Amino acid sequence: MSGVNSPEVLAAYDSIRSDKEEQNWLLLSYGATGNKLQLTATGTGGLLELTAQLDDTQVQYAYVRVEYANDAESKRVKFAFVVWIGENAKVMKKARASIEAGDVKKVLSHYSVELTANDKGDLNEDEVVKRLRKAGGADYNGGRG
Repeated sequence: MSGVNSPEVLAAYDSIRSDKEEQNWLLLSYGATGNKLQLTATGTGGLLELTAQLDDTQVQYAYVRVEYANDAESKRVKFAFVVWIGENAKVMKKARASIEAGDVKKVLSHYSVELTANDKGDLNEDEVVKRLRKAGGADYNGGRG
């Protein structure tokens, strides 16, 4: 599990948190040996692009920056931590996910919501934004999500 605090992961995390960078998501997956997480993808296309990278045979962890408008004058930036448990992942990998997620969260530590998903539909951007709005407290959208 030791690859989660590698310089590549830390640099990608810092880039996503930066207002000056375009990168807005990262994906951690197990390498060929299956015992060490590594940075397998990053991108600038948000949740939609990230979701396309998820593997139904893997347990993966992602960190994503989500921007949304509260009203005509304001824009908010929030972060989500994603635990992806693919439907066809091996049983032992699925079982270890909750423990391993704790280790990953120690590195990818600043987020508003944690999303656990096993279906790509669970990461629909509109639904994620609704959860982020609720987590943010103030809702300047009149309760419309």
